[in-house]
Amino acid sequence: MAKHLHVVVLPWSAFGHLMPLFQLSIALAKYGVQVSFISTPKNFRRLPKPPSHLSSLLNFVEFPLPILDNYELLPEGAEATVDIPSDKIQYLKIAFDLLQHPFKQFVADQSPDWIISDVLSYWAGMIALEYEIPLMLFSVFSASAVSFLWHPDSLVGDGKKIMRSSAESLTSVPEWVDFSSLLAYRMSEAIDMYSGFYGCNASGITDAQRTAEILRACQAVVIRSCPEYEGESLNLLDKIIGKPVMPVGLLPPDSAKGRDQITDDGSWSKIFQWLDEQKDRSVVFVGFGSECKLTKDQVYEIAYGLELSELPFLWALRKPEWAVNDADTLPLGFEDRSRGKGVVCMGWVPQLEILSHSSIGGSIFHAGWGSVIETLQFGHCLIVLPFIIDQPLNARVLVEKGLAVEVERKEDGCFTKEAIAKALRLAMVSEKGEHLRIRAREASIIFGDMKLHEEYLAKFVGYLEANVKKKASKFNHS
Repeated sequence: MAKHLHVVVLPWSAFGHLMPLFQLSIALAKYGVQVSFISTPKNFRRLPKPPSHLSSLLNFVEFPLPILDNYELLPEGAEATVDIPSDKIQYLKIAFDLLQHPFKQFVADQSPDWIISDVLSYWAGMIALEYEIPLMLFSVFSASAVSFLWHPDSLVGDGKKIMRSSAESLTSVPEWVDFSSLLAYRMSEAIDMYSGFYGCNASGITDAQRTAEILRACQAVVIRSCPEYEGESLNLLDKIIGKPVMPVGLLPPDSAKGRDQITDDGSWSKIFQWLDEQKDRSVVFVGFGSECKLTKDQVYEIAYGLELSELPFLWALRKPEWAVNDADTLPLGFEDRSRGKGVVCMGWVPQLEILSHSSIGGSIFHAGWGSVIETLQFGHCLIVLPFIIDQPLNARVLVEKGLAVEVERKEDGCFTKEAIAKALRLAMVSEKGEHLRIRAREASIIFGDMKLHEEYLAKFVGYLEANVKKKASKFNHS
């Protein structure tokens, strides 16, 4: 037990980042590590309640998100990316960067043993160096995605001009990847990724510059992954980063609580009753999460594709900003035509309880790394429809490993209902897709092996303990 360690955890304000670092914090607390988890008041209210027996070890440190002078740039109450359209995220970065001042004061007062930071908080690296506190960079992305995006020479300066001169440079496997791979973006994906990662934004520092700064300042990089899934990419990262790269395991979420623990108006008991009536591994779970903001055309094509596939489905769907009400979210008559064959759940869903149900056989989703981990621990076959950031890279790796079928797209990135239906039927029921279903069940042995991931976590805690800096007398850092 690491009873004398104090670790400060600093996630970026997106739930795809908050949740993995929250799960890491709980895992560390179970080893006796004192964790100070930094975020904003509204984000804390939206996180799950941690186990009560760990409350003395988990300190939730609330920093109010500074309000920008121009209210139109960042609406009041917008404290995470889920609260705003994608073009406003650059203004959230401005407000988030202002948290460096209370963060610096907290570090000065507490003098923790370690800082574990997300990639966008480049200023945490400068604060760690000033107070001589070792900093660990935590990646919420897979090792495959990180090996593609985080080569230190490709992020800034002359190296960036040579290695990442344009969006087109993202459409081929990088020269530093020393094994056979399909790891690359398609042109329609690369254009958005290049402008989002390397392009200027209102915060005054590109995401690539943020990555370069924190890579320079960190003592080591920790990846939410394991060699059993992507050993070649982890080995490659060791070579290109030039600092220790440690897998912390997949940090699979705690097992489903069971349907009897779900408190609602009774609607979920009816949905689980419907699931009980379906054949084993016959239902497709459709879930694109809260961060994936689908357009009307995209939602409608997915809906028509589900109809065309004639497969039973359960769709977790949040009302998009463009919809007037829940009824406006789906094509006219869709729910009537699907009655008995499929269920649409608007709003929050107990995802783990659904995925663990015996009638679920596959999942169509965006291929975000956290969702890959959640889905494969149950051995479901994957139908991937990637949109942003690391999702296309994860999709390519899953397809290459024989774990997923990707929905076909046109050159401009659009997809059709026919492509949705074709991918669904291939993965779920066709003879050609049988190898996918077998591979997915085999992968669950790795993704669901809690003992395996506990071993990686224990090694990580051991590294934290062995590399604590001896604290000298406190200096005045004014």
